[in-house]
Amino acid sequence: MTKPGAEGTTACKVKKAAYPALLAGSAAFAFLIFTISISTGIFRVPLVTVVKILLAEVYPLEQTWSNSAGIAVIAIRLPRTLAAMLIGAALSLSGASYQSMFKNPMVSPDILGVSAGASVGAAAAILVNAELVWIETGAFLGGLAAVSLTMLIPKLVRNNSIVILVLAGIIVGGLATSVMSVIRMLADPTTTLADITYWTMGSLARVKMKELTVIGPLIVTGLVVLLLLRYRLNVLSLGDNEARSLGVNVSRTRFIVVACATLLTASSVCVAGVIGWVGLVIPHISRMIVGIDNKKMLPVSMFLGGSFMMVIDLLARTLAAVDIPISVLTGIIGAPFFFLILLKQKRRIL
Repeated sequence: MTKPGAEGTTACKVKKAAYPALLAGSAAFAFLIFTISISTGIFRVPLVTVVKILLAEVYPLEQTWSNSAGIAVIAIRLPRTLAAMLIGAALSLSGASYQSMFKNPMVSPDILGVSAGASVGAAAAILVNAELVWIETGAFLGGLAAVSLTMLIPKLVRNNSIVILVLAGIIVGGLATSVMSVIRMLADPTTTLADITYWTMGSLARVKMKELTVIGPLIVTGLVVLLLLRYRLNVLSLGDNEARSLGVNVSRTRFIVVACATLLTASSVCVAGVIGWVGLVIPHISRMIVGIDNKKMLPVSMFLGGSFMMVIDLLARTLAAVDIPISVLTGIIGAPFFFLILLKQKRRIL
């Protein structure tokens, strides 16, 4: 993988003066998608009315909208759209961080087995009717165990190539899938089995504001920490010796990055179940736009991931009479798109 700064003359490198405008544009686009998503549905609410309803939660405004519109915006669509934005940002930023730390553009939370491990941890907690905090804890521990095992396998076989790391992720993911099958067999078909199936398919249909008040701060914390570490991720990509010579504590930095990226993935799984492709495709798109400098790429990836997931969720609840599982749509869109990225950047990736 090319080291930071090596692509300064390429066409995909954004000029320094243009980056603030690009970042502001990404944030504005995310806000626009956020507003449109809340406005659109079976019961459509005009954009102006949406803004008024949202402002009324902060400032006392005279109600000029129906109660139905208020319920649709605040109780139903706002939690779901906020969750989509946070999850998209979390998955894309964790994927970008994993790729930078491993110096491997092919890794992502789902390829490394993190998503599968987190889903096993969450499902195990659901199986025993645990509270939300224990579901989150189980998802985090499962994801951390999965990524640790994936990192251990290349060391055991003494081969740190891209192929071996991807194969290690496949092995861990397959093991997690088998454990998930056992959990399904043990689950009560009338109660917990439906909830466990919900996690494996990925959906935001059941998201409530109460859940976001618990998990939202965890996601925001993980996002902030990774953004603060984006310079150190650049230094890590130069190699361990170079990073140490520049004053970076390599072991501690890697531990923090893995912990935060795993926390983001686990939190996403806890809210919406397993959602693939976001952490793999969005970072690649971000690099095509701004280059490989993590100081610029990570914020753009976060905003693009949030926008992408809001669009996916909007399609999931409007394309059919019933909610389409999010993982289905991300797979349909993400797999062909990533294939096109591989065709355009195969010399750099392989």
